[in-house]
Amino acid sequence: MTPASSGKTAQFPCKSCGGKLEFSPGTTVLKCPWCGTENAIVQEGQGPVEQDFLAALTALSDKQESCDRIEIHCETCGAKTFFLANITADRCAFCGAPVVARQSSRKLIKPNGLLPFKTTREESIKQFQGWVKGLWFAPGDLRKMASAARVDGIYIPSWTYDCLTQTDYTGQRGDDYWATETYTTTVNGRTVQQTRQVRRTRWSFVSGTVSNTFDDVLVVAGTSLPVTLAQSLEPWDTRDAVAYSDEYVSGFVCESYQLDLKAGFEQARQIMDVTIRRTICRDIGGDHQQISTVSTGYDKIGFKHLLLPVWMSAYRYHDKTCRFLVNARTGEVQGQRPWSIVKITLAVLAVLACVTAVIVAFAS
Repeated sequence: MTPASSGKTAQFPCKSCGGKLEFSPGTTVLKCPWCGTENAIVQEGQGPVEQDFLAALTALSDKQESCDRIEIHCETCGAKTFFLANITADRCAFCGAPVVARQSSRKLIKPNGLLPFKTTREESIKQFQGWVKGLWFAPGDLRKMASAARVDGIYIPSWTYDCLTQTDYTGQRGDDYWATETYTTTVNGRTVQQTRQVRRTRWSFVSGTVSNTFDDVLVVAGTSLPVTLAQSLEPWDTRDAVAYSDEYVSGFVCESYQLDLKAGFEQARQIMDVTIRRTICRDIGGDHQQISTVSTGYDKIGFKHLLLPVWMSAYRYHDKTCRFLVNARTGEVQGQRPWSIVKITLAVLAVLACVTAVIVAFAS
């Protein structure tokens, strides 16, 4: 299917009514929200192709496939996204504040894959309203806000890394053994000596080399969401990613990556280090392990730039931004919520009153 223009982000007009076709979550079609006309997405290839990390760094300035985007910067929360073509004003999907497009472009590495939306907007709205109803000590007007809240479909940028590692290490192996210990105690008023078995550890120096294979180590490349909130949506089924196509993005907001390819790999190394250290401990063996030095080499590093689908409702409550998120692949729900100080205070007073009543009842 041919897009209508060669703008910053392609649009796809409906052949029946001229409306803008949007990707329909859970399908492989573009659908017109006005007349219901559907157009199948022609998927080229089997999925995103792994790219060579070092070659990409070397060629990043002029040879790496990239795309120019008119980037939108939210002055309220700092989020950076890009609008679809012909849209000049909207609201920030990350905090709800109004934003206006400015003619500033940025050269970005083009995504080579994405996970299409599976769950629908209607499903996410029901999940949001149900989540709000289940909150304890929530402000009384929160449900009313939730019923009128807008839910946006957002693609979050990420990097995934593959590599082989070889790690040289030194450390200590601890082997437990039992020893007989004599001690003095008092029995029937007399001081006596007795023996008991005590566990001790014998430590010995060790060194060795371990190897690990890593596949699709995922690092979220956007910074608009708090790290813990973004990580709470994991795991992602990255093996089911499809090759990037503008059709899948039609009708959704895309966040620009702020963590570049090299910085993303530094974070991936920290994730890999946890697994590497576990491998070292298994290799050391024994009952206890202490790691002294670690030296890791990384080989055959590959990467993919993937977009991850999230349904989000961002609302401001008393100048505080709260976000509700749904992993649009698995349905995993996460959120930030406001608290009612009045309800919490009344609950605490009620508990204190009950405790006081119980004490008075026992005392009388």
